[in-house]
Amino acid sequence: MNFYLAPLEGLTGYIYRNAHKTFFNNVDRYFSPFIVANQSNSFKTRDIKDILPENNQGIVLIPQILTNNAEDFIHTSKRIRELGYNEINLNLGCPSGTVVSKNRGSGFLAKREELDIFLEEIYSAGITKISIKTRIGKDEPEEFYDLIEIYNKYPIEELIIHPRTQKDFYKNKPNLKVFKDALSLSKNPVIYNGNIFTVEDYNEFTNEFNGVDTIMLGRGLLCNPGLIGEIKNNTKLEKKLLKDFHDRVYEDYKKDLSGDRNVLFKMKEMWFYMSQIFSNNEKYAKRIRKSERLADYDIAVSSLFREQDILEEWESKF
Repeated sequence: MNFYLAPLEGLTGYIYRNAHKTFFNNVDRYFSPFIVANQSNSFKTRDIKDILPENNQGIVLIPQILTNNAEDFIHTSKRIRELGYNEINLNLGCPSGTVVSKNRGSGFLAKREELDIFLEEIYSAGITKISIKTRIGKDEPEEFYDLIEIYNKYPIEELIIHPRTQKDFYKNKPNLKVFKDALSLSKNPVIYNGNIFTVEDYNEFTNEFNGVDTIMLGRGLLCNPGLIGEIKNNTKLEKKLLKDFHDRVYEDYKKDLSGDRNVLFKMKEMWFYMSQIFSNNEKYAKRIRKSERLADYDIAVSSLFREQDILEEWESKF
């Protein structure tokens, strides 16, 4: 089985990727949080920093673009190609209201005629390989059957399917019936993404879909950075390894960002997920959440690692 790390804005940037590669080294492909395409000849500092080759050494990285404008996609993909990347991922999955209101991400799925024209233009440009990360529709799962007819017209490198609609956001269970249909209907390689949080989740999925050879993990890997090791080698995540991983991310953010507030914002986002795998985590998660200075944060995190253990079994809150 191949494993990909999904792009999560604000969370899976190069600092997180490098730390994960150093301590776990079992992700086959990382995907960058989306870059909003435009006609500018220069990227935003944050975007360019995240995908610079020197910040991603030894990592297989696929930059992701968010747009519904073919000219913007083509222009931005040329700039990314100049950095040495030969594949770009198109974001048709983001469910965020601010993204969807502009008919981008999963909002673009409701504009099927425009989407078809857009895909024809970007694939005809022939600049680079293009994979797509998609949901199964904007409002109803039945929309997918029209979408797959569109996708089948194009040489999609990989079709990564999160089998929820935009309206689902991250609620409800992934629609495995539609995903099963996707496997038989798609002319392009299909990758699964959605709700793999534990080894049990993985086993349940692969028992039903034993022909799938690649899974993209997102929130599950953020909750348990050692999940792939548990799946592949049955090796439980050790607390010391997790602390070393945390410390590397923390120290790198302190070097990269100015001020306690900016560093704390990043670390609190990470702990929103990671705290779930600890026993009696709520009190400690609250302390971390309420930290206003790095000194307060240090005490809260040290207490959690010292006083609580990583659960043998846990259930996601999501």
